[in-house]
Parts: sequence; C-alpha cells; structure tokens
Amino acid sequence: MKAIKIEKLVKNYWDNKVLKEVNLEIEKGDFFALLWHNWAGKTTIISILTNLVNKNSWKVEINWVDIDENFSLARSYIWVVPQEFNFDVFAKVKDIVMTQAWYYWINKEIASERTNYYLEKLWLSEKANSKARELSWWMKRRLMIARALVHEPKILILDEPTAWVDVELRKSMWEFIKELNEKWTTILLTTHYLEEVEALCKNVAIINKWEIVENTSVKDLLSKLDEEIILLYSSKKIWNLDKELIEKFWAKLVNETEIEVIISKKHNLNDLFNSLNEFWIQINSFRNKINRLEKLFLDITK
Repeated sequence: MKAIKIEKLVKNYWDNKVLKEVNLEIEKGDFFALLWHNWAGKTTIISILTNLVNKNSWKVEINWVDIDENFSLARSYIWVVPQEFNFDVFAKVKDIVMTQAWYYWINKEIASERTNYYLEKLWLSEKANSKARELSWWMKRRLMIARALVHEPKILILDEPTAWVDVELRKSMWEFIKELNEKWTTILLTTHYLEEVEALCKNVAIINKWEIVENTSVKDLLSKLDEEIILLYSSKKIWNLDKELIEKFWAKLVNETEIEVIISKKHNLNDLFNSLNEFWIQINSFRNKINRLEKLFLDITK
C-alpha cells in the first residue's frame, strides 16, 4: 500500500520551474530519505503535501486519498516536524502537546495519556510544566516531535530533525525514530547528515536541479560505489608497508599507527585483513575516511 504517491508533479513560480514532473512512491511502513542540494525543490514537495503551496499539475495522494478531492482527510494522515519552531513559547510544554491532541478531537483522558507518554519518550517529562521559552534549543526540537506524534499520524515528515543536536542526543533520537518506524509509522526524512540515511533509512531519493535523479534502496545506492577509502588503526607502531600491500590496496602510512587504504569493487575487507595478517599487522579499529553516501551524493549531483 502506498503511503505517498506523486505523479508528474510540476510546480512553477512565475517563469521559474521548481519541480519537473516529479514521480515518487513511498510504501506504507517505509523509512524514506529525501536528499537534495539547496534550492532543489525539497521544501516545495513538503509544502505541496501539506497544502501550503499549490501545485501546477498533476496528482498527489496520501494514504490513497487524492489531496484535491479530500484534503482534510489526507491531511489527517500526515504531519510535518519543520525546522522552525512554531508553537506558543509562553505556553507550558504539556499544554502545547495537549492542545494538538484536541485539534484532532482526541478525548481528554487519551490525550493526557499520550502526552505523558511522548514527553517521557522524548526526555521532556521533567519540563512538562515549564514554559516553552525556558527550554534549550534541542529540547524545543524534541517538543516539536512530541506535538507531532500525539495524534499518532500514519505518516511523519521529519525535516532535519537532528540539526544542531549534539552527537549523543542524535543517537538517542535515532533509536526513538527507529522504534516509531518499527510500529508501522511511515517516515519521510530530510537531512544533511548522510550518516543518518545510512543508519536509519531503507530507501532514498536524490533531487538535483528540480528533478529526482536517483530513487532506489540505500543498499543498492551504496553498491554503486567504485571504491572506499578506509583508515586503519593499530596499537603497535608500523615502520613500513610491504610493496604488495601498497600495490594491491594503494596503502600508505598516515603516521606510525595509522594506515590509509583504498578498497575497490574487486576486493573486500576480508581480502584486506587477510593481507594484513600475512604481514603481521594487527588492526584494532577502522573507519571510512569520508561518509560513503556523501561521496555518492556529490558524484551524482555534480
């Protein structure tokens, strides 16, 4: 079942074409990423889905409901957590979430139960009776998510949800967002943190110059990498590298305990570690020098 279906979507601002016949389908329960360059049309797509911007043509369905035929019903299935804060900063945290529930005619008992649940899941319980203006920036970000979830929409659009959030909190939010998706909430994620896409998402579309240039699974996208640059770390000093390692993996010493290698499609990590073992080089840890999706994204959109 399609959670979101977009066919030949076109949007013009005067003589400027912002979207060129965009086609996009997101299955129910998917965790889908939308990547873009600035001014590529991402914000316009989200705005059309939520009826903030009128499309020039063609068809958009949310949960099989055409937004032109019954937008109120279609809108009830979806919610956006935008980048900007848009709540009353003088209201109490708990009241902001409760008020959102009442907009959807949720009775007081269920609204209160859900409010308490989502405030707890988003580490805001202790701030429930504080005014929103008293929250830190990243607490306000979590409040936006709690408010979005209180009516339990079937589709959740997260517009850069972890922007400006520290690494530790980002990882915690990842776990919570994954838990939501596992409960069959369809999630559309936009982000500049490409490691989030690799860690969280099943499928991805890339927008460049007002059209979708790639639409595939994250796994299949990563398989298009011709090579990866890997940094290897040893607890013992390495004085030199064997010629075979240098030629086979373009290996070079970064310093006495760090090696940089290039893994091409014809080799894999097992080949590399077998070769290292032959030369008695013990590796304790390793990492990609650059994010794999970032490299692909730059190659596709250049």
